[in-house]
Amino acid sequence: MNKKRTIPKSVDAYIAEFPPDVRRILTKIRMTIRHAAPGAKETISYGIPSLMLNGPLIYFAGFKAHVSIYSMTTTVRKQFKTALSPYLNGKGTAKFPLDQPIPYTLIEQIVKFRVKENSAETGRTNN
Repeated sequence: MNKKRTIPKSVDAYIAEFPPDVRRILTKIRMTIRHAAPGAKETISYGIPSLMLNGPLIYFAGFKAHVSIYSMTTTVRKQFKTALSPYLNGKGTAKFPLDQPIPYTLIEQIVKFRVKENSAETGRTNN
């Protein structure tokens, strides 16, 4: 939520700060990302959950009225232009309102794309 708080020490601690309905969504986003990027390492970066695989992969965060994912690179925005258009907010953010269905399949597709993008940039296939 947007109130001042201490930076959580883990993704579990971050998610635990939210009401049950938002926790369920954040947990499902987390599992969606982990399924799409096996081997990705979880951390807290910029005060929010981050997954790393061959560099920063994707970030996610909860708010009062929406959840967001970050790291909408130029190539991600081009690849998913139509699907992301209702959600883009700024260059690097996709906002998903809590009063609408969360597009978990789209999130999974974006993460898989980011895995390939990071792998190509680093010349590695995983980790």
